[in-house]
Amino acid sequence: MKKVLSLVGVFGTTAMLFAQQKVVQEVPEENFIYVLRERFIEGGAEFMGIVLACLIFGLALVIERIVYLNLATTNTKKLVEKVDEALKSGGVEAAKEVCRNTRGPVASIFYQGLDRADEGIDMVEKSVVSYGGVQMGLLEKGMSWIQLFISLAPMLGFMGTVIGMIQAFDTIEANGGVQADQIAGDIKVALLTTVFGLIVAIILQVFYNYLIAKIDSIVNDMEDASISLIDVLLKNGVAKA
Repeated sequence: MKKVLSLVGVFGTTAMLFAQQKVVQEVPEENFIYVLRERFIEGGAEFMGIVLACLIFGLALVIERIVYLNLATTNTKKLVEKVDEALKSGGVEAAKEVCRNTRGPVASIFYQGLDRADEGIDMVEKSVVSYGGVQMGLLEKGMSWIQLFISLAPMLGFMGTVIGMIQAFDTIEANGGVQADQIAGDIKVALLTTVFGLIVAIILQVFYNYLIAKIDSIVNDMEDASISLIDVLLKNGVAKA
């Protein structure tokens, strides 16, 4: 009987150990998003809210620019071939119709150049250059605001840190000297604003550099396509040198 009770006790203890291990395994580990959210809450609503607003508005502008630039991207080689064929088959009006049916700044520049084709190649070049500047301005629209949020987010974070440090030293001065654990929380909260300000700036900076590279690519296509347009006009005798 004692042996049976002893075996039951051993099995019961083993079962409890397995149950405890299972409970420990089922407790979810703190992931990066969870820790980030908790740290954000610890940072306080004053400066954290402003830093979050910089991220939201900055990302909104980034998304708008990405959509616009993707829509502005054109297969310039294919467009030049279509314009060339239209000039051979239907003249300037047919080529202008091709440009009207094609979206993007390159097609708009082509249309302006074709519209001045009867005034000579010099006028076509001036028209292409002038309208190219207009299209470049549209491509860069909103980029200065993204740059503002990139600069503003870490500065707000630094301001929150400085204010937090001032409050910590005010506490020390008021109490005539305090223990480190009494002001550690205030200092941690102050530093969190800087951390999140830098995170926001880094995120927006990555997207900003991507947009700049995208704009440069489109501008290069515009310049190459403008030269190709002039060659096509001269080849088809539409504009005289």
